[in-house]
Amino acid sequence: MADALQHKVLPTVIAASAVILVGLTLYTAFFGVFPDGIQRSAHLLLVMILVFASALKATFNPDIISRTGSTAILSRIWIVIALTGAAIATGHQLFNFDAINDRYGSITQYEIVFGILLVIALFDGCRRTIGWPVVLLAALFILYGLFGAYLPDPLAHRGYSLKRVASQVYLGGGGIFGTPLGVSATFVTGVVVLGALLEKTGAGQVLMDYATAFTGRMRGGPAKAAVVGSSLMGMISGTAVANVLTTGPISIPLMRNSGYRKEAAGAIEAVASTGGQLMPPVMGAAAFIMAEFTNTSYITIAKAAFLPAVIFYAVLLAMVHFEAVKRNIPVMRNSDSVTDWASILKRSYLLIPLPVFVSMLLNGYSIMLASFWAITASALVSYLDSATAQTPRRIVETCIAAANAVIPVALACAVAGVIIGIITLTGIGLKFSTLVVILSGGSLPLALVLTMLTCLILGMGLPTAAAYILVATLVAPALVDLGVSLLAAHLFVLYSAMLSSITPPVALAAYAAASIAKGNPLKIAVLACQFGMAAFAVPYFFVYDPAILGQDVTWIQITASFVTAILGGICASAAMLGYFTGRLNLVERLLFAAAAILFMSSEWRFDLTAFAILTVLIFWTTRQKIKSAKT
Repeated sequence: MADALQHKVLPTVIAASAVILVGLTLYTAFFGVFPDGIQRSAHLLLVMILVFASALKATFNPDIISRTGSTAILSRIWIVIALTGAAIATGHQLFNFDAINDRYGSITQYEIVFGILLVIALFDGCRRTIGWPVVLLAALFILYGLFGAYLPDPLAHRGYSLKRVASQVYLGGGGIFGTPLGVSATFVTGVVVLGALLEKTGAGQVLMDYATAFTGRMRGGPAKAAVVGSSLMGMISGTAVANVLTTGPISIPLMRNSGYRKEAAGAIEAVASTGGQLMPPVMGAAAFIMAEFTNTSYITIAKAAFLPAVIFYAVLLAMVHFEAVKRNIPVMRNSDSVTDWASILKRSYLLIPLPVFVSMLLNGYSIMLASFWAITASALVSYLDSATAQTPRRIVETCIAAANAVIPVALACAVAGVIIGIITLTGIGLKFSTLVVILSGGSLPLALVLTMLTCLILGMGLPTAAAYILVATLVAPALVDLGVSLLAAHLFVLYSAMLSSITPPVALAAYAAASIAKGNPLKIAVLACQFGMAAFAVPYFFVYDPAILGQDVTWIQITASFVTAILGGICASAAMLGYFTGRLNLVERLLFAAAAILFMSSEWRFDLTAFAILTVLIFWTTRQKIKSAKT
């Protein structure tokens, strides 16, 4: 019985749920979405079945049974209870959608129980897939909703009963079934399915082959291949950890073999993969949520994010280059080696879905429909080679891979909905924004620093989508109050939340890279912050110089801002690593840092001064290198 359950029943349930999840996404992408309550509850129900069916299957693993003994039976009982509770609570929303709507949010006694069951099951699912931080944070907000009236001002609110909190979290449009879960159920899942299919067909490997071909003869080529490859893979995966686990097994061994320390190799991969979440056209789930939060079209956000993403990777390439020269890392391939361009170009047809996706977005089609036709194109081109052809078995495998990628995003969005529901109910978001303004004394530079620190702290251990939802609700309004444009404010907090993936002590991308590099996760996280330190300055550039976002400015202004931002990032990289054409002394590092700060301004006088400082530094350091070579 147990053997049949482990090897037949549960795998069938998992596969069927994954296929239905993907099928529902494709159906609604082409024919149109169902009403919100139906679409979102069906999405969450399938995700919960996948989570708990997988958890139940794991309890039959002989290794787990030998370690846990009788607790394995208790685990199975709990999993069944949690799944039953989740199924009843989401099923009630799914099948009684019209009746719930007719009551305008009025909650019944049994729905209070359903709400409690769903929150418990949701927290348990999150604990299993994402970890404890987001669970503890959401639990803290629920406790605040219930007992915040007993706190001192300005945190105190007027007090809310369990019934009112349950209504807000379970039935309210700003709770579990709110906008974040809606984005996961529509936009995100379609793009994730596209990414999974591109991976299964080998398009991801083609992108890495291009990256390796372009950087193989450069100093520190493997690291630069990791940077370029991760930026390209960001167009597919849109998540830091997925990026690391996709490109890391290729790039990290190459970096290790060429002379990089294992911690440095892991750190470079972690930073490069983190930036992929900002790279259009796919970006991460947070970009789709931002479109909803700011009431801005996704294509506008993608256009605004493009130059900051290029700046991020240009600065990171500078850091990698300085590190390679500083440590005398050799080139990956000598001048006699030949790139097998014929093989790469022969498989380039696998990338056809990407221009299909982008062109449809540029022509005004919805993200869902663009995803649908890109998925269709990817499936069709897969049949040009029997090795990649999507047979029924491979289609099921692709659906399971896509579903596994959707699970953490969907759960994070659902839990983030709990947090947003409490924030909306209690008004703590407005209080928090007011506190940031008060602490900064109305000073925008100080407010930006406080905001970034808040984003980094709140984002630790959270997927970028969940971290963005939290900080966009709490701190982005403070920046808007201080005169920052709405889009720049939200991109600033998105960027800051994204960088929490490499910020210790909880650095998800660094931990993923450590598992491949076999290095110390904390050391990798610290080094990742060092390599990414110059990139931490990029958000300040598009706050102080909005032309980088390409809004309401001329191409001359955009070009000038783009160039000065990259120069500023390179200066910051040199100051951080203490290396340019050679090792830098303290005065030289301080001058590079000063130039980086001056380049941050949109004022041409500051840019001119920074350019003058940089010119003198280039002349001086080059001269010192020539003198050193002669001696």
